[in-house]
Formats: sequence, C-alpha cells, structure tokens
Amino acid sequence: MKQFIPKTKDAIALSSAVTIALTWFIAGLCDVLDYIIIKGVLFLGFGVLFVLALIYGLRNDAKKNRPEDKLQDDSY
Repeated sequence: MKQFIPKTKDAIALSSAVTIALTWFIAGLCDVLDYIIIKGVLFLGFGVLFVLALIYGLRNDAKKNRPEDKLQDDSY
C-alpha cells in the first residue's frame, strides 16, 4: 500500500489534479453539478485552494544551487 502514496511535491500535485479532474467528470456525468450545495462546496474548495496556493507562493524561498565561494563565469 505504501507504493500508492505520493512522496514528492510533483507526484502530489499530479495526483491531486487527476483526482479533481476525475471528480468533475463523474459529477458532470451524474448531473449533480446543478445542486446548490455542490456549487457551494466547489466555490469553498476553490477559495481554500487559492488561499493555500497564495500562502505557499509567498512563503516559498528561492533555492541557490551554486555555492557562494566558487563563482562561475556565465558570460559565454
């Protein structure tokens, strides 16, 4: 069972996108997207994801892959 749990950020994002897309597709096939409670859940979920993405984006620090003491000349 451990092999189905994503461990990297890329795998988590990919599995989340696939899950959301499949959920929308199945909900569209079953005609449940017109119910007011489903619309409320969708808007609330979108708002939460948007706020979490903003928080993560603002808190994310840039990585420096190059050591400070060994400078390279990238002019060529």
